[in-house]
Amino acid sequence: MDLTGKVAVVTGAGRGLGLAYASALAAAGAAVVVNDVDGEAAEAAVKEITEAGGRAVAEVRPVGTTETAEALVARAVEEFGRLDAMVTNAGVLRDRVLWKMSDEDFDTVIQVHLRGTFTCVRAAAIRMREQGEGGRIIVAGSPAGQRGNFGQTNYAAAKAGIAAMVRTWAMELARAGITANAVIPNAATAMTRTIPAFAPHVEAYENDGTPLPDALRKGYAFGTPEDCAGLVVYLASDAAKDVTGQCVGIGGDKLSLWSHPQEISAAYTDGGWSGDAIAAAWPVSVGQHPETYGIPAPKL
Repeated sequence: MDLTGKVAVVTGAGRGLGLAYASALAAAGAAVVVNDVDGEAAEAAVKEITEAGGRAVAEVRPVGTTETAEALVARAVEEFGRLDAMVTNAGVLRDRVLWKMSDEDFDTVIQVHLRGTFTCVRAAAIRMREQGEGGRIIVAGSPAGQRGNFGQTNYAAAKAGIAAMVRTWAMELARAGITANAVIPNAATAMTRTIPAFAPHVEAYENDGTPLPDALRKGYAFGTPEDCAGLVVYLASDAAKDVTGQCVGIGGDKLSLWSHPQEISAAYTDGGWSGDAIAAAWPVSVGQHPETYGIPAPKL
């Protein structure tokens, strides 16, 4: 992959997945605007990238507002002359079961993930359409948004919304040559290392570099942040010019494509359906094989 001459913004790039994405994009030749709410982390990321021979600048702002989104795009243009890829990775967690989740818990996660993605992509799309040379929208989804997850009403809703936005943007931006895709990553980060089944393996990896076992890398598609970065580089490249509207899974040794929601069964009756008619038909027609839900719990 050669991204020489391309410019990318990566939100939440001070550490974890965002840092891996920004570093990989820079290593492939792109100039990168490193965004994070943590100034020290953002500057450290820029130092790491530039010392490795890449080009990067830091823009320290919390995502969510239009002001931040427009500032990130403006910084890319001011520093590097253009914008080719917007990678929205910034995120927070406020996990609570439904009856314990506060308005603030819900609103904070929606603000950062859903609204932050919307505002950043809107600002990027405006700039890319003005440039008239296409572009790449790469956003962060999650298995929780695809399947639901216990204790994550806010997070699952935001990530499901992001997947739906990608499908909409793929249609709206096609004429401008701008692709829109969601990465569905699974990696050892601050958001996942608290999972009991993963914790000892992640700790061993972080402390002394012990490789994650195949049971994680293949069985649960769980690896390092760096394992996920190649997908972002690919989606930002010219090789992916025809890939759009997709939710692509990546983690450990596994690459996958998630399906879109679609009807899987149907039944018909003349004159429409009453409640009684549905009750009679459900177990022998459309409800015979109900869909599963939730992320399977790791058993290691």
